[in-house]
Amino acid sequence: MKNTRIYFFAMTLMLFLAATVQSNAQLQSPAASPAAFVSQNVGFTKISIDYSSPAVKGRQIFGEIEKYGVTWRAGANATTIIEFSTGVSVGGKNLRAGKYSIFITPMASGEWTVHLNGKANSVFTYMKDGKIDEEAMAKDDAVAIKVTPVMTADSQERLSYTISAENNKVAKVTMAWEKVRLSFMVDTQVDQKMEGFKGAF
Repeated sequence: MKNTRIYFFAMTLMLFLAATVQSNAQLQSPAASPAAFVSQNVGFTKISIDYSSPAVKGRQIFGEIEKYGVTWRAGANATTIIEFSTGVSVGGKNLRAGKYSIFITPMASGEWTVHLNGKANSVFTYMKDGKIDEEAMAKDDAVAIKVTPVMTADSQERLSYTISAENNKVAKVTMAWEKVRLSFMVDTQVDQKMEGFKGAF
């Protein structure tokens, strides 16, 4: 009986140690561009952004890592996705509720372009012969907004997105990385939805 207990204890200990070793072997280094998420309710609409947050790491990002005139995925790793829980208006265009991927085309001077891709595709979907087919990509834009970048003296190490509620009718979505701040407005159409609600009675 005593030998049986010792055997059972030894087997249990061995299984525990084996599981611990396997668990430690599967432990990986932290992601270089960790996943991030931001969400804000504005009016009747929930706006959410899923993205990865790369670091500057002493590099020049815009103009070198992300070339001017070349559309960029607006993040790292997986596709950067913005989601609206209700219909909204962006850049004067009505957009249905749902998911859109965000792309950004940086420029050496003047306005940059923020693209909301209506198919929620990856920017690499439009890769042809090692380059982005800008014309094919533009066909899937739900909206493309011209935005003037704001340059700051202080550099932000990690890319981040923020959503501010402004007057709780219009949201301001801002991408900040390195010394660039890029914002666009999302009209959650509160007044139109209120009128529709009243008209239903």
